[in-house]
Amino acid sequence: MSEDIKVLLPKLGESIHSATIVQWFKKIGDNVNLDEPLLEVSTDKVNSEIPSPAAGILKEIHANPDQELQVGELIAIIGLSTPSAAREEMRGAAPTVSAASSSAEGQEMKDFFSPALLRLAREKGIGLQELEKIPGTGMGGRLTKQDLEEYIEKRVASTKPCPMAAKAVAAPTGITGIDVERLKMTGMRKAIADNMVRSFYEAPHATLVTEVDVTPIVSLIQKEKEEFLNKHGFKLTITTFVARAIAKALQEYPLINSSLEGDTILLKRYVNLGIAVSIEQGLVVPVVKHCQSLGITAIAKAISELSGKARTGKLTPDDVNEGTITLTNFGMTGVQIGIPIIRYPEVAIVGIGATYKKVIPLENDLLAIRSMVHVSLTFDHRVLDGMYGCGFLGALKKHLEEDVKID
Repeated sequence: MSEDIKVLLPKLGESIHSATIVQWFKKIGDNVNLDEPLLEVSTDKVNSEIPSPAAGILKEIHANPDQELQVGELIAIIGLSTPSAAREEMRGAAPTVSAASSSAEGQEMKDFFSPALLRLAREKGIGLQELEKIPGTGMGGRLTKQDLEEYIEKRVASTKPCPMAAKAVAAPTGITGIDVERLKMTGMRKAIADNMVRSFYEAPHATLVTEVDVTPIVSLIQKEKEEFLNKHGFKLTITTFVARAIAKALQEYPLINSSLEGDTILLKRYVNLGIAVSIEQGLVVPVVKHCQSLGITAIAKAISELSGKARTGKLTPDDVNEGTITLTNFGMTGVQIGIPIIRYPEVAIVGIGATYKKVIPLENDLLAIRSMVHVSLTFDHRVLDGMYGCGFLGALKKHLEEDVKID
């Protein structure tokens, strides 16, 4: 007996609620094998292949390239010719969801606004407080894109000027079609934008900056870099020392290493440090897992391997998931000070600027030329107070200036 199985967009990470279709590897009518890649999707973190949950024929495709879908939405339908008993054993083969489960999921998603919906709200100047007051017609009372569009139409209609007033508005002149180039955002760029919008709207950002003397680190790297590279096969960098210093400072100031869930702070006892890596399509953030347990050599190896995978497009969802705090090094471009945006649902991000020379008065009143760097901490002010952030930056500065060794 022929049976159908629904392919739904799976959850690709702890904080990932949607993905954009990049390309299909199969077309309607093609035979597919169990675990054979069906399509590629993009999130703000990484591109992933979605495998087929069963062997059969691809009967229907319900999502096109550049289309954004929420987790759990229908992607495709695969036709099977297999007994029901065998079908039950197939991985991920449940084509339907019980009414109770569907209702519970809908209620859970009621207060969730999709990235696409947030983007539309931002474009129309609608804040979160106004968004939360709009009645929703989706599952469990969830606000849908159609609800928002209808709300916007009514609002525009109520504020529409009279025809005579419209005539008085002068049309822009001097700009032609050849003066403007339209560039379509890639799936990854759109996902990054949606995630940044969500973080910016939900978390009140505050930033602190301190100046750190990294002369001992620079001297050690210059002294050991050739031998270290020959021995281990990867480089020793300032980023490595900052990563270890962050892990150590978090043991003293653990609230920096948390996330906010409603009115509950989730304090993480492990440090999964995200390292921002720039690639052609945008910025990806692979994660160094359990950084608090690693020495300099192990951290340098992890950063080297993850950066290499990022630049060659070989990152897996596991490589970018479960981050607890992020480190971004914009100093590689020569920029000295930057204020990065927090990566949702984390509550803090650390930024490193470019190293520069500066004349510094020492304790004995002698002047010396030192290697300095600005380190910034941007944090969620709902979770942290400024003094707590200052304490963390002070601890980070101390570890960078005093704990200089290779282990």
